[in-house]
Amino acid sequence: MAQPQQERSRTTRRRLVEAAVECLAEHGWSGTTVAVIAERAGVSRGAAQHHFPTREDLVVAAVVQVGEAQIEQLRGQVRKLPSGASRTEYVARMLLDLYTGPMFRAALHLWVAASTDATLLATLGPLEARVGREAHRVALELLGVDESEPGVRETVQATLDLARGLGLANLLSDDTRRRRRIARQWARMLEQALPVPGGNRSGVAFVSKTS
Repeated sequence: MAQPQQERSRTTRRRLVEAAVECLAEHGWSGTTVAVIAERAGVSRGAAQHHFPTREDLVVAAVVQVGEAQIEQLRGQVRKLPSGASRTEYVARMLLDLYTGPMFRAALHLWVAASTDATLLATLGPLEARVGREAHRVALELLGVDESEPGVRETVQATLDLARGLGLANLLSDDTRRRRRIARQWARMLEQALPVPGGNRSGVAFVSKTS
């Protein structure tokens, strides 16, 4: 039975976006053309340009895909969160693993390209800022803290910045074992710095006001 036109169109768009992420991760910005993406997706260049007239249009969709996938990756593990003191280390590991894998590699190529391409930066900057805000909000929710408390916002942001740095270290070789050791130590520091469940010295758990 043939797919309805609308469903075929959605399928083609999804394949193009997924192919764009894969091509960016493998070939970087300069090597990721509409023709290369279309070939990876198994569609004609004309079909690709029907859905995404320019490479920048495809990149915007890819950035949104990468950001949403990262957030869903976090949200998908919420049900697995343990209670008590072990929760903090589990969350720390989740956050420090956030910027690893092909999707982060694709995003990194775009960041580097945007640093010298004003047009790409104008498109990419606002999208990255939105993704960053959402990642921050989800981190607050996972840790169960209120960023109106002194130092909480900065500590959570430092955690995400650390995660990006560890993501860079993981690009050249598998850094999993070292990242696990760092996550354990960082969790201890979070328990001292934040009023988190299991590590809360005052016995009060805070909930993010943004949730």
